[in-house]
This record gives sequence, structure tokens and C-alpha cells, in this order.
Amino acid sequence: MSGRVIGVRSVELGVPDLRNAVRFYTMAWGLEEVSSEASVVYLRGTGSDHHLLVLREYPKRDLLAVHCAAQDAVAVDRLNAQARAFGVSADATPRELPAISGGGYGFSFRTPDGLPITISAGLAANASLPADSGRPSRISHVVLNSAATEDQVRFFCDVLGFKHTDSSYMMEFLRCHADHHSMAIFRNKGPSLNHIAYEVPSFDGLMRGSGRLKKHGFNIEWGVGRHGPGNNIFSYFIDPNGFVTEYTTEVDQIDEATHIFRDPAFWDTLPNKPDRWGLAGQPSIRMQHAMSGALYSGAEVPKEARCEDIIGKTLGERAA
Repeated sequence: MSGRVIGVRSVELGVPDLRNAVRFYTMAWGLEEVSSEASVVYLRGTGSDHHLLVLREYPKRDLLAVHCAAQDAVAVDRLNAQARAFGVSADATPRELPAISGGGYGFSFRTPDGLPITISAGLAANASLPADSGRPSRISHVVLNSAATEDQVRFFCDVLGFKHTDSSYMMEFLRCHADHHSMAIFRNKGPSLNHIAYEVPSFDGLMRGSGRLKKHGFNIEWGVGRHGPGNNIFSYFIDPNGFVTEYTTEVDQIDEATHIFRDPAFWDTLPNKPDRWGLAGQPSIRMQHAMSGALYSGAEVPKEARCEDIIGKTLGERAA
């Protein structure tokens, strides 16, 4: 039996201003610090995962890793062998991971596009926190940009064990458990992070969380709406470093026995795409540029979507 990924555990971001990033994700976004050292902070949600987000002080804004889960050490070893056989640049051997990050056993590599992935098993679990509908419980999905979408789909499915759920003209949707998608590949000019989506327990929780963001001075850049593929409710924001972050809930659950793959032509027939409710409108211009990776990659941003306008003041200045 081959190894396969069973979930997207967390995301690691490089940020020049660590303090400000931590303030946003704890005070506004609803995460909680679980461990830290001089230049890195691990943040958890209300679920049992050790952490959902790693913020690391870094010379520039960057995606440093998408951390995926495997069932056990045997699956980690098999995934390592599969990745190396495919020809990607991977660690020589899986290893024990630092206790500060939850420990466990895993390895790192880069996708054929060059984006960093870590696969691990055996991390320490947290006791779930008291229910709070307005705070994230886990990572729902991560969307990556690529100019070679089909190649990335082949890699994630053939090497990591994802399944291809649906295809639209914008992106390919991949699953590794019952959720409609845990990973998606967006058709774009080149590899970068498109956005990170965090699961909240309910529509009410999504609205409460969105209201909290607004109180802290961060307006919704797209939403509230309901997507086509996945059928999930969404609201999108831009964090102080230019990364796109999403609250989502009610994603479709896939029954392997009855699921039918839908192609772009099918999704194109639906009205009000990509928002079935027709309330969200189009993503803001700055949102579209942020999703392209332009705001954190150093690429030039048009005058109507200048980086300083998007990132704005620090959270402390907003709250003053």
C-alpha cells in the first residue's frame, strides 16, 4: 500500500514584522499562541491540531511551507520514497521534528513548481478549546498558484495520494479526506500562495468572525458568499503582510461511492459564479493582486492597488 496525505495541517509564513503579524492573527483572526522562540511563533485554533499557522521572522514576506499530515511513520517513509522516485528535491531521510513545533516525524521537499511542502506524522495534539463559533478550528484548504496546473495536479494525485474532485476554468480542486477540497491549484502566471482558508463551525460563526475583523479595521475584500465547487460559504480578507486569508464553513462532504467529477463546462453553466448567492460581487482589485502573490513577492502592483494601501497601518495603529 502506498503512502498518502490525509490532511493539510498548517501553513508557515515568513514575515518581516513578526510582532504585528502575531497581533493580527491573535487579536483579530482568533488564533492562540501555543509555543514560540525568538524568531518564530506557533498559533493554534480551537481544535486539537498542535498549530494551524507558523509565523517566522524573515527578510521578506514569503510562503515557507505547507505542512501536510500522514497517518503514521510508515506512511511518511513511503511518501518520502514516492517523492524521491518522482524526482523532486526532498530531504535525504525523514527525521524527528523539533518539540516546539509539536514534534513528530517527517520530511520536507519542493513541488515541481518549487513550492515548499512538509509531510509529518505523530505530532502532539492539544486539548480542544471551549466551543467558540467565531474562531477557526482547523485549516480547511490551501490554494496554490501555478502556470503548470496539470503538472501540479498529477504530482499531488500520483505522488501524494490526493484525489481530483472537480475542475473549473479557474482552478483544480483536490481532496485528501471527505472535504470537497483540501488543496486547489489556481491557474496563474507562476508559483505562489493564493490563499489560506480556515474552517469555522457555522455560518453564524463566519459572520461573527467577520464582524470581529471589521471592528479591528479590516474590511471584507470578497464576500459574504457561497462558492460553486465545494458549496462552501466564504469571506476573504488581506492580512497586514499582504497574504489572503479566508473564513469558510459548510464545505461539501464527498461520498466516494456516489461522487461525480464535474468539469469546467458544467460549472460554467451555473448562474452567479463564483458566488451562488450573487451577493459577494467580484473580489476587490487589491484582492485579485493579493491572490496572485504580488503583494508579498515584491512584484509591481498597479497604482489603484498599491501595497501600502492594502497592508495599511499596523493593528496597533488601527486600534488606537
